[in-house]
Amino acid sequence: MKRVKRRIGQILVDAGLIDENKLREAINKGKPLTEALVELGYLTESQIASALSKEMHIPYVDLANYETNQSAAISISEDLALRYIVLPIDYEDKKLVVAMFDPSNIFAIDDLRIITGYEIKPVIATETDILSAISEVYKLDAHVDDMVEDTEGEEPKEETEEDIKITDKSSPVVKMIDSLLIESVHKRAGDIHIEPQEDEMKIRFRIDGVLHDITTVPKKMQASIISRLKIMGGMDIAERRLPQDGRFGLKIDRKKIDFRAATLPTVYGEKLVLRLLEKESIMIELDNLGLNKSNSKLIKKSLKKPYGAILVTGPTGCGKTTTLYASLNILNEVEKNLITVEDPVEYRVDGINQVQTNPIAGLTFAAGLRSILRHDPDIVMIGEIRDKETAKIAIESALTGHLVLSTLHTNSAPGTLIRLIEMNVEPFLIASAVDCIITQRLARKLCKSCAESYKPSEKALKDAGFDLKGKFKFYRAVGCKRCANTGYRGRIGLFQVLRMNSELEKLTVAGETGEKLIEAAKRSGMKSLREDGFLKVAEGITAIEEILRVTV
Repeated sequence: MKRVKRRIGQILVDAGLIDENKLREAINKGKPLTEALVELGYLTESQIASALSKEMHIPYVDLANYETNQSAAISISEDLALRYIVLPIDYEDKKLVVAMFDPSNIFAIDDLRIITGYEIKPVIATETDILSAISEVYKLDAHVDDMVEDTEGEEPKEETEEDIKITDKSSPVVKMIDSLLIESVHKRAGDIHIEPQEDEMKIRFRIDGVLHDITTVPKKMQASIISRLKIMGGMDIAERRLPQDGRFGLKIDRKKIDFRAATLPTVYGEKLVLRLLEKESIMIELDNLGLNKSNSKLIKKSLKKPYGAILVTGPTGCGKTTTLYASLNILNEVEKNLITVEDPVEYRVDGINQVQTNPIAGLTFAAGLRSILRHDPDIVMIGEIRDKETAKIAIESALTGHLVLSTLHTNSAPGTLIRLIEMNVEPFLIASAVDCIITQRLARKLCKSCAESYKPSEKALKDAGFDLKGKFKFYRAVGCKRCANTGYRGRIGLFQVLRMNSELEKLTVAGETGEKLIEAAKRSGMKSLREDGFLKVAEGITAIEEILRVTV
């Protein structure tokens, strides 16, 4: 592996795409070299694939715009395609054309030759495109059809754990669920929604914050699918009247994925939602979240303080937890005692003492926080300030020599001060303890493969409130195979950062209105979420329509 890494690395260095220092940094991450280079932001998969194509004199194929020959594609099994990350895409001169990211993998080529009976002609494609194409070829609907055929004529029945806990990989239920989980990762879903309807069961993925219909399943398969997933998540399959929570982990495409499961009884049966948590993604750096230099500097200045409260606010699913963990990654040093209390503990991090709340046993946020303070912490992270007691203890902790990080559900940074006062925390305590408030949203990024430039009218810009001066190139969403015809791929954070100053402290103590706090915050240099979004529009990262969708 090291020899292959060095060979590919040298090709990229010789091509002038990276230098020796960047190559060493990528190798030292202990991951596949190409994955590390992409993660560090030094290269894109397309750049790497193009360089290998030139060096090896093997054609490069853009699978996002290639019409795959279905007959060729299904000449190998999905398991084999995923094992080697390859996909047959066509026939040419009595040879099987196979898309590969690493054509030097002779073991894969030999296996494909033996299994298909064809000589193999490799072409180069990016790993992401190959996985996406595999997902398209081996559709989830095919496994749903297998399930229907397998159970045709059977009457629905109550199922026991022994009925569901199947080890046979050929079982239609197991195959369908495996395919569902794999496809969710390939499509970059954040959540899987399995929703019982009156006559069927609907499955939807939340991708880049927006729900998309994936498939429907016959009603008679509902109990089997829900029960199977409940067993995987360690839940009680006999309990259908009360909500339950569970979790399980899988390794998909060399990535460790945690699935957090939650059930909810509805009139048509149990709804189940799976949240996907990629273990390695939480090691993201603060500067990679989308913060501009000014906001990044403000936050890092607060993180250097030995005490005070840093609050991250916004609606559910806006990336607050990611921002908290990115901050903890900066603070996670051997000299410091970091303790968190969370519900649930979404990511497990070495060097941090993480506490899972358990309200049934009496371990609430407030109870956990009181106990934590007796364990001599330097830094405390509270998953969420949900009630008056937790708010009061958190604020008092920030005044007694602890750096406190937490989240709160408010719509703006200045509004957070009003919210804490409404939770019966004394205004003078808030003014003294709170050091920094971060409000955020997530906006979808334009797909680089299909975004097109255009010139919006002056009226359109004025109606949107876009008042940045200068010459900018505007882009809009189009849609292609690579982004599932949405025009967007991935998300970036929009941030409003407020650091307390003497004027804001005086207004808070005086109990002034939100409007006066906002005016004072603007005087201190605070930008609105929409203003931060428009800066990202000016950089060509997203579209005006997307910023208007997620901000007020």
